[in-house]
Amino acid sequence: MKALTFTGVEKITYESVEDPQIIDATDVVVKVKCCAICGSDLHIYHGRESGLDQHTCMGHEFAGEVAETGREVKTLKVGDVVISPFTVNCGQCYFCKIGLTSRCALNQLFGWVENGKGLHGGQADYVRIPHADATLMKLPKDISIEEGVLAGDVISTGFYCAKQAQIKKGGVYAVIGCGPVGLMAILGAKEYGAEKIFAIDRESSRLEIAKKFGAIPIDTSKTNAVDRIKEASHGRGVDAVMEAIGNEFSLQLSYALVRAGGIISSVGVCTDRHLPFSPAQAYDKNLTYVAGRCPARAMMPTIIPLIQQKKYPFDSIITHRMSLAEGVRGYEIFALKKENCLKVMLMP
Repeated sequence: MKALTFTGVEKITYESVEDPQIIDATDVVVKVKCCAICGSDLHIYHGRESGLDQHTCMGHEFAGEVAETGREVKTLKVGDVVISPFTVNCGQCYFCKIGLTSRCALNQLFGWVENGKGLHGGQADYVRIPHADATLMKLPKDISIEEGVLAGDVISTGFYCAKQAQIKKGGVYAVIGCGPVGLMAILGAKEYGAEKIFAIDRESSRLEIAKKFGAIPIDTSKTNAVDRIKEASHGRGVDAVMEAIGNEFSLQLSYALVRAGGIISSVGVCTDRHLPFSPAQAYDKNLTYVAGRCPARAMMPTIIPLIQQKKYPFDSIITHRMSLAEGVRGYEIFALKKENCLKVMLMP
């Protein structure tokens, strides 16, 4: 089969690799119909996360059709169109039962193989899914396969970020980073009842979308975000910051923006060794800092009905559609934010 594979820092290769096989009785193999490039794929692309084996198939956002099933798979059959979260979960362990599916005892992340162990990703013609009954969902007929791909990561992660921010009516909120996840956090905050949301970025095209989604844009290349938000909150700061970038600048800004007793809800994958604020600073501000990987599979049953209701224009964040064979160029466009790129969908 063909796949996009990791072959070095800032080097993705479109090449032939071995087809995935059923290994365990609870596996299925899915023929990928649609996949996407995610911002966290860029951590691998840019070398900020080391350890990935050469020729690992990339990607953890995908949907497709069941092509083969293991003998113990009970709820799925060949021909079913399915959507997937970005991690595998068993559905039976303690963490799955409390809704923290991203920390399942048998958790694996698609698109991560290290020292020969792990799971290949879905930017390929086919992908193997362990624990398929618990991991996969059948795609409802009234949502598109692209919307299904978004539900498995981007929408769920954005809404999880907003959920962790403990939105309350009458509060003032900020989203830092108006990429796909940040934009979904804006919609999530609206869904949970937020009325005043500031969207902070320096990309004008992204801020325009944030404005259409109902947020108040702040361009950090032109405006001091701290001053602007202090003016809008009687000098207190926001009740919660939803941080969707994951670097020193965004976390420092989060700390500066949040009021005493407020919340920083962080879903940006931060690879820095230390937080840019100290335990003493957190103590002095009575800060609640919440971070971590979204339990996408647990979030998806909430997300799917919102897509079905057409309540929000989720798929409007897709700016580029191309074939899997064009995926190397897709990575370049996405990484460099060429052509106002926000989200790339790939079709094998």
